[in-house]
Amino acid sequence: MTVVTRFAPSPTGTLHLGGARTALFNWLYARNQKGKFILRIEDTDRERNTQASVDEILASLKWLGMDWDEGPFYQSQRTELYNAKVDQLLREGKAYRCYCSKEELDKKREELTAAGKKPMYGRICRDRTDGDPAQPHVIRFKNPITGVTSFVDTLRGVVEVPNEELDDLVIRRTDGGVMYNFVVVVDDADMGVTHVIRGDDHIANTPKQVNLYKGLGCPPPRFTHVSMILGPDKKRLSKRHGAEAVLEYRDMGILPDAMLNMLARMGWGYGDQEVFSREELVALFSLEKITLSAAVFDKEKLAWLNIQHIKRTPDGTLAELALPLIKARHPRAEKEALMKIIPLLKERSRTIPEIAAGADFYFLADITPDEAATKFLAPQHLPALEGALEIVRQSAEMNHEKLNAQFKELAQKISVGMKDVAQPVRAALTGRTVSPGVFEMMELLGRDETLRRLENAAAKIQKG
Repeated sequence: MTVVTRFAPSPTGTLHLGGARTALFNWLYARNQKGKFILRIEDTDRERNTQASVDEILASLKWLGMDWDEGPFYQSQRTELYNAKVDQLLREGKAYRCYCSKEELDKKREELTAAGKKPMYGRICRDRTDGDPAQPHVIRFKNPITGVTSFVDTLRGVVEVPNEELDDLVIRRTDGGVMYNFVVVVDDADMGVTHVIRGDDHIANTPKQVNLYKGLGCPPPRFTHVSMILGPDKKRLSKRHGAEAVLEYRDMGILPDAMLNMLARMGWGYGDQEVFSREELVALFSLEKITLSAAVFDKEKLAWLNIQHIKRTPDGTLAELALPLIKARHPRAEKEALMKIIPLLKERSRTIPEIAAGADFYFLADITPDEAATKFLAPQHLPALEGALEIVRQSAEMNHEKLNAQFKELAQKISVGMKDVAQPVRAALTGRTVSPGVFEMMELLGRDETLRRLENAAAKIQKG
């Protein structure tokens, strides 16, 4: 059997973390089993669906690198198939026309609720033979009345529901619109989906869908219902815990592999390992290792994972990601120059924007110190700058280790701490008090550019 999974989002908003994790588990299992991963857009909600949401979902999946083998399919383009299946159920006596008005149904529902009973449809039209198909009606599926409906959940084992608790659900509305539980089953059966991996908020729908599979003469797939994602306070994940949309994390400078790593670890694990490459996730993933307990999203852990993945990412890839941000401030910046700086930055950067900001020093033409840096370009720091100038002028090569040793000697010579030498030089070179290592920067800038910046800073101090 070829494993076939699917991700079927509704385009009514952004792709949030919960949806992205569902997509990932389906994608990982298909890739692990060398099967197929299908993308289906469930756009039957005409009032809430938007093309912007479709575009955002596709962009999110592409950014994460979750490629699909078939699709995207759109339910709005499959109406002919759904109607054919409705007609099939009617012909086979497995569905019926219900002529009850909304007012009648509402009244009956209120009566049952007042009596403390479950507000179910009373199957009034189930055996009716005098209905006129030309009159307004809905189509209902004939759920079994006795016995139980059961299915196997990977994490929970056998789940059973008495059929007397299941209603004769509507599968097509009066206006011809087909209903979610029905079209999901038709699509999954038609597309050969073998494993449905989705949130546990769908468990209540599963018995209804199992009976629909049987009614259509199709074997149900294997179900895996994963727990919801909570914030660190153990409450349902929301905006108060941080960004919800996947692409917001891209814009923050999170790497796609770090986000995949985070999503996978929210509800799945492999021993004590925390950092996984994309290839490791595919190789190690299994449904049985998904945890039943609710997963927790921790933005601090995501930040830590991003640091680990930045260190693992090839310099060329980081340069390509950071270059557009750098070019926005330094239009003449080129990837070749940036490649020289990336090794210095990747060990200390948490995000792509931090890499871009850290590379600023290299592309600056004129140094304008900020308020904090100005404090280190005062007259009392002039001896440190003049000493630094002398060292650079006499340096045949700009080697950061040799420069470090020479600056330590300078600090002893003028009776100050190393910070009182390094910080004025840092301020002169960058105009900031925080930057990559001073001596590594000097090596990258080269002798002439380092001299130019130090001389300019010393001249400004002398001029007051």
